[in-house]
Amino acid sequence: MRILRPKETEAKVGLCDRELRDLEREGLFPRRFPLNPNGGRAVGHLEHEVDEWIAARAATREPADQAA
Repeated sequence: MRILRPKETEAKVGLCDRELRDLEREGLFPRRFPLNPNGGRAVGHLEHEVDEWIAARAATREPADQAA
């Protein structure tokens, strides 16, 4: 299981951190979690959850043979 830091998540999905935070708040993107159990600001996303989100987004597009 791999953890993506915010900059890695941004690069992987092509959205900035602000957009990702908005999607998280709306329940439309996997939530980040704290990496340090004793506090601190380091956070990350589980890569497999981000990959699943990408796959779900890709599944909503029209097939190439039906595109206008």
